[in-house]
Amino acid sequence: MFQLPLVLLVLIVMVAINSIKILREYERGVIFRLGRYTGVRGPGLIILIPVLEKMVKVNLRTFVMDVPPQDVITKDNVSVKVNAVVYFRVMEPNKAVLEVEDFYYATSQLAQTTLRSILGQFELDEVLSNREKINHDLQDVLDSQTDPWGVKVSSVEMKHVDLPTEMQRAMAKQAEAERERRAKIINADGEMQSAQKLHEASEIMAQNPLTIQIRYLQTLNQIANDKTNTIVFPMSLENIGSLFKK
Repeated sequence: MFQLPLVLLVLIVMVAINSIKILREYERGVIFRLGRYTGVRGPGLIILIPVLEKMVKVNLRTFVMDVPPQDVITKDNVSVKVNAVVYFRVMEPNKAVLEVEDFYYATSQLAQTTLRSILGQFELDEVLSNREKINHDLQDVLDSQTDPWGVKVSSVEMKHVDLPTEMQRAMAKQAEAERERRAKIINADGEMQSAQKLHEASEIMAQNPLTIQIRYLQTLNQIANDKTNTIVFPMSLENIGSLFKK
C-alpha cells in the first residue's frame, strides 16, 4: 500500500526537477508550448509546464568563428588561399531558432562563400594593401545577410593570404628592382647636388685666386695626416710659371 504513493512522489519530484530551469546571464530560452512559439524567457529561474512546454537554449555571447582557407581567384586571375575570422553574436534569440536550423553553421557557410565572392572583385595588390576596406565590405555583406536570423556580425578580419611560390618569387624580384631604381635615383640626385655645389664653389674661387692656395694647404694637411711613403704635392701651372720667371 505504501509503495504506490512513494512511486508517485518520486515521479512528481522528477517532473518538478525537469520543469525547473536556471539560465545564466548570457543565456535565453526560446519557449514552445505544444509546438507553438510562446516567447523568450531568462535569465534566472524558469519554470516549464511539464510535457506541454519545451525550451531551446540560446547563447548570447560573441562567437569567434575561424573561416577555413578558401581558394580565391582575384580579379587579375591570381590564385591565392585566404582564411579569416568572424566575430558575431545573437541579438534576437527567437529568430535564431525559428528562421534558421543552425545559425552557427549557416553563418560559417555564408562567410566562406562571401569571402570568395568579395575577394574575387579585387586585384592581388588591392588584397594585400587594402585589407581594412575588404574587411569592412565583408562585414557589411555578412551582417545584411544574417540580419533575418537575428545575428549581428560585428567584425571580419582576414588573417593570412597564402601566395603561390611563383608569385612570391615574382614579387621579390619586383621589390628588388624597385629598390635598385630608388638607389639609382638617390645616387643621381647626390651627383647633381654635388655638381651644383662644385659649380658654386668654383665661381667663388674664381673671384679670389688666394682661395686656391688655401685649398692647396688644406690638401697638404690632409695628406700629412695619412701615414704614407709618397706625398704628391699638387701645384698649378701658374705657380710653376711664376717660379721660372723669378
